[in-house]
Amino acid sequence: MAMQRTLSIIKPDATRRNLTGEINARFEKAGLRIVAQRRIQLSRAQAEAFYAVHKERPFYNDLCNFMTSGPVVVQALEGEDAIAQNRKVMGATNPAEAEAGTIRKDFAESIEANSVHGSDAPETAAQEIAFFFAGVDIVG
Repeated sequence: MAMQRTLSIIKPDATRRNLTGEINARFEKAGLRIVAQRRIQLSRAQAEAFYAVHKERPFYNDLCNFMTSGPVVVQALEGEDAIAQNRKVMGATNPAEAEAGTIRKDFAESIEANSVHGSDAPETAAQEIAFFFAGVDIVG
């Protein structure tokens, strides 16, 4: 296994319910280190740019609306096989299909308001981390 970095976003449904600490504790318990972190309010332009890969999908507008509905916590996580490890801790995108004990099973309100986002591949992780953080922002 290789050391990797991945992007994590704690979504508006989770920040609204003050779950940031509980979610981060799960990442850390799984061996992931938070090496960059920022609480922000995404603008519409930022949300549209970040989710541009989904622009032609029917859920794109609703996703952008949701992601701008409240603050989010963007963070870079680092660890052995961090992308797969993060996705395991998060659980399936659809909380109804997520395994017991995962973030989405325990905290998601719906398939859209599923509390967290995580990168799905090394290339995506690099792009997503760079979207929110400069190299000097990442420490650890």
